Amino acid sequence: MLPHKRIVRVLLYIWVFPTSLIGLTIGLFGLISGGKFQCERGCIEFYGGLVTWFLSQIGPVGHGVLAMTLGHTIIGRNRAALEFARDHEQVHVRQNERWGPFFIPAYLGCSAYLWFQKKDVYHHNPFEVEAYRIADPRRPNQNDTDSAET
Repeated sequence: MLPHKRIVRVLLYIWVFPTSLIGLTIGLFGLISGGKFQCERGCIEFYGGLVTWFLSQIGPVGHGVLAMTLGHTIIGRNRAALEFARDHEQVHVRQNERWGPFFIPAYLGCSAYLWFQKKDVYHHNPFEVEAYRIADPRRPNQNDTDSAET
């Protein structure tokens, strides 16, 4: 890697670190409770232990989520969930690099706005729309089905 690209990478890790710290904290609790970690595509991925419990508690009631990106940290229910969701979560890593410490407020702000509009706070969230469009371009866009319904 060229020296200027290394400097940019280091600056991106610093820019995103406040969000990564949240993921590292959750991951540490996962490790203490029997979870594991791995490094993939410049990120630390945690799975198992309390990470699994945490992810089962968030998202749609009774369903939870498979994986979640927090900066350069990705947490998943298990290794298979991380493998399945990796391309999608890597799009969120790039979004975190663009937004830095403002990513979580921006994501939650979009979700709140959608909730007030009585829209799906996950599938209509522009961060998710982008992640699905890039990670799985064959998947129909949720917004396309909505415009067909109206």
